[in-house]
Amino acid sequence: MAALVKGWSSVMTIVKSRPFREKQGKILLEGRRLIADALKAGAVPKVFFFSRLEYIKELPIDKLKGVSLIKVKFEDIKDWSDLVTPQGIMGIFAKPDHVKMTYPETQLHHLLPLLLICDNLRDPGNLGTILRSAAGAGCSKVLLTKGCVDAWEPKVLRAAMGAHFQVPIINNLDWETLPNYLPTNTRVYVADNCGLHAQAQLSNKASDHGWVCERRLSRLHKYEEEVEEEEDDLEPGAGKAWLPELEVQSYDLDWTEAPAAVVIGGETHGLSLESLQLAESTRGKRLLIPVVPGVDSLNSAMAASILLFEGKRQLRVKAEHSSRDRS
Repeated sequence: MAALVKGWSSVMTIVKSRPFREKQGKILLEGRRLIADALKAGAVPKVFFFSRLEYIKELPIDKLKGVSLIKVKFEDIKDWSDLVTPQGIMGIFAKPDHVKMTYPETQLHHLLPLLLICDNLRDPGNLGTILRSAAGAGCSKVLLTKGCVDAWEPKVLRAAMGAHFQVPIINNLDWETLPNYLPTNTRVYVADNCGLHAQAQLSNKASDHGWVCERRLSRLHKYEEEVEEEEDDLEPGAGKAWLPELEVQSYDLDWTEAPAAVVIGGETHGLSLESLQLAESTRGKRLLIPVVPGVDSLNSAMAASILLFEGKRQLRVKAEHSSRDRS
């Protein structure tokens, strides 16, 4: 038995790695609530480890056919767990396919023509919080580009508090194929947490609106520097014409007149050039959340939450106006 547990300990270490998840198509879920949500949504379990039989009896029996049930000591689960307070049950599942999932009826009833695109988000806690906000706001879909942390990473799952089974999440997308997941006529808006004050056209003084970033961390800054080095070889006026120029507008002005997708960039790498090109091609804009001058920019999770719930507010106001007009 000791040798068997030791063998499973090795498996638990491996299953937490992204290469294993991507190659084997399996994920690790922990805790009674998360496992129950996963089963309800149609996720397919492969193995359950549990320390007390009642934890298994709490699960729907029809979902346990063909599943390996392995009773272990609570100390073993404690060793394998990432939780501060382990709950005595862990499960290895097939990686869920958003197309085959069954999302809660209440969630489907409140879905909005609002999508979220995550661009270069590397922090697991931030992504988990963002997914939770996306589910809370009623996003119809969350798209993650290559370069983002894996949505099924244990720290993301912990921070998301079950959001993975409330909103469709599509992982690891190329920018070339990402538009295929957007509804027709979607307009893409970007929120650069680093500001990119050189692009701001909302005011002659970008700092008046908090559109300033002291940290030059965005990949776009690197592109701009490369362009500057090549400007001597270009014709006059041709300098940065290739860099998409997006109009800047305040986040609380109407931007939900069409299906809308909001791009949130990571704090370290910022927005990718591809995200700006997609916004430009869909006639989108840069959404500005003003902060007091001298205050550091908002983190990605905070910016995403503000924009998503502002979009929800705008759509609710439109629905109320439309309802009044009909009556």
